[in-house]
Amino acid sequence: MDIGEYLEHDATALAGLVRSGEVTAAELLEVARERATAVNPTLNAIVISMDGEADRRVAGELRGPLAGVPFLIKDLAQDFRGYPTTRGSRSYRRLIAPSHAAVVERFLDAGLVVFGKTATPEFGAKAITESELWGPTRNPWNTDVTPGGSSGGSAAAVAAGIVPAAGANDGGGSIRIPAACTGLVGLKASRGLMPFGPHVGEPLFGMGVEGVVTRTVRDAAALYDAIIGPTPAATYPTPPHTETFTARIATPPQRLRIGFTTRSAINPAPHPEAVAAVQRAANVLTELGHHVEEVDPPHDDAELARDFLEIWFAKAAAQVDEARRRTGASDADFEADTLAVAEIGRASGVIPLFRALDDVNDHVLALERFHRTYDLLMTPTLATPPPRIGAMTTPPLLQHAARLAAKARIGSVMSRLGLVEQLIAENLGWVPYTQLANLTGRPAVSVPLHWTADGLPLGVQFVGRLGADGELLALAASLEQAAPWFHRYSDIAL
Repeated sequence: MDIGEYLEHDATALAGLVRSGEVTAAELLEVARERATAVNPTLNAIVISMDGEADRRVAGELRGPLAGVPFLIKDLAQDFRGYPTTRGSRSYRRLIAPSHAAVVERFLDAGLVVFGKTATPEFGAKAITESELWGPTRNPWNTDVTPGGSSGGSAAAVAAGIVPAAGANDGGGSIRIPAACTGLVGLKASRGLMPFGPHVGEPLFGMGVEGVVTRTVRDAAALYDAIIGPTPAATYPTPPHTETFTARIATPPQRLRIGFTTRSAINPAPHPEAVAAVQRAANVLTELGHHVEEVDPPHDDAELARDFLEIWFAKAAAQVDEARRRTGASDADFEADTLAVAEIGRASGVIPLFRALDDVNDHVLALERFHRTYDLLMTPTLATPPPRIGAMTTPPLLQHAARLAAKARIGSVMSRLGLVEQLIAENLGWVPYTQLANLTGRPAVSVPLHWTADGLPLGVQFVGRLGADGELLALAASLEQAAPWFHRYSDIAL
């Protein structure tokens, strides 16, 4: 198989070729590696090679619904025994994982051939993928701009045709944002569906979920079918999965009531291309027979952003403390932004954290009221096209000041100086729509229905009721059929 043939097949189709004997897993792995050799030096998507593991897998017997398909996992929360999970941080670069993460076990049980780990920002804490440890990851559609984050390495690898799908996770948009930046499908599943462990529990108080980025909806359905379900160490039972997602997407959804909005208090002037993306989606949905109308935002997104960051600040403080304890890391092993945010979280104490956690119920109720009338909420996934590489880098002088402030333990002073508001504007201003699904535990999917005049993808997001993952995938499948995107590759992929 050559690269042209490889790019014509998604993961489901490649697995079918392996089952029929038309191609071997070793042959697919070789094509994927050749592709990586050609484009990864430019993109910096794969940061850890796992060739030995992959060679051993293809030399043996592979079983599972996706047996033989080349695959990459994210270098965050997706531990692979015998390799570091750096989390994009110098502090973890030498700590070796003693066992596979539960989600990685399920990737392997599905027959996938993992041959590398993909880039992420430090601790997955940004919507861009530009860590000091690994350097910036670039977007295949335009290498001057970001592929998003924090699953930017996985998204860049899939969009460039290295693999048809890759591991990802989402604590504030980290599956959907990269999918939107690179022309992929990205589902953030309902809380409780995805496995965690064995050494960590549900992350970010339920805000974080495991998952994948894919080029096709049927690949997303097949991969989620393979990885969802309970684990023995789960805190609570997983909802029963009575119908596979693969079966669910075979039937288009009945007529849906869809409310859409592009408005945001965080970004009161979203880019015209973001507005155009939603309008195009509304037109396609109307042609498919759905009821679509503009609505007011169902929630206070400025308050939600503050609650989200209060939780994130506390988590940052805990992550830095954990890294110090586990690895003996010093301040020099962390990025300045990480130290500053962690210091704000430490200085804030527990009251803002618990107040934010209590506020989650208000955001859940706001969505519940919305869903009494509408089946789905539609928004842009991004408020602007993907930013240029380096555009969100803190200037060196401010980085130095941040390190001094963190060392001096003056997080309360930083908060009073308005740093929280600045962080909301700078870090969430271009992605104000994605955190809602994380705080409320609701499922949300980004689909690539729009390309800008400059040729950049710009996804559209749908948020559903708790447990409506199958409905979201079925809608995405019908949109994929109405406005196909699979054969749309960037120049670097051709």
